[in-house]
Amino acid sequence: MTEREFPTVSDEVRARDRELIEALDRHVPIGEAYLRSGELPVTEPREPSIKPSPNAELTRDPTPVQPLPTPPRHVGRRILQVLLVVVLLGLGYFAFTFWQVWSTGRADQARGVDAIVVMGAAQYDGRPSPQLAARLDHVVELWSEGLAPLVIVTGGKQAGDRFTEASASAQYLVDRGVPADAIVQEGSSTNTYESLSGARQLVDPSVHSVLIVTDPYHALRSKMIAGEVGFEAFVSSTPESVVTGATELRREFTEAAGVAVGRIIGFERLSGLTD
Repeated sequence: MTEREFPTVSDEVRARDRELIEALDRHVPIGEAYLRSGELPVTEPREPSIKPSPNAELTRDPTPVQPLPTPPRHVGRRILQVLLVVVLLGLGYFAFTFWQVWSTGRADQARGVDAIVVMGAAQYDGRPSPQLAARLDHVVELWSEGLAPLVIVTGGKQAGDRFTEASASAQYLVDRGVPADAIVQEGSSTNTYESLSGARQLVDPSVHSVLIVTDPYHALRSKMIAGEVGFEAFVSSTPESVVTGATELRREFTEAAGVAVGRIIGFERLSGLTD
């Protein structure tokens, strides 16, 4: 075996390596040491090929539009849950009100009171319509039982009419035995609120309790309005109403909506919307 031959290192390379080692000891960057030793070429820094525009600062958008953050999924679910609860509460409130309209119309609260109030309906040249006549027939029955010393008839007239609903009602009652001096006419109203508010203003303040006679679907709202204008109100719906079947159901839904809203905003503001 022959001895391995190693390349001969020149004195120049040894000197350079010695300088590099000494630079490391002095913490001199190796690149700088190479530059000093002349091994690396020194190049001047070049200018960028693309120069910035002198108006770059002027053309920069001062109000960059940032994309709107996407709400977390749990926020969307919470909103849907709240909306669902609101809808369910609204449906429950309406269903409860509808049940009250239905049940009040079928509950006879006849008792001794200060006055009987009959709600007006259409009349034809002094002759009560079948709907109004059914209400008045029930008033005659209540009067014969001696439940009140006074009867208040309500309702104005349409354009071109010669008679008001109140005057037609009063004559109908007189013809059936109710004394004329026991009848008070409120003949200027055009809706339920005006009828009961006008009746309150016509009679003496001592007239406090009233028994309202109207169709079953109309009983609850009439009772609540009477309470709002200052009466202690009870209802005795006509048992022979001509409003039946699908027509009655439709009116009960309308009345339920009116009562539901009237409880919140007051029946005076609601007057005229459901009559």
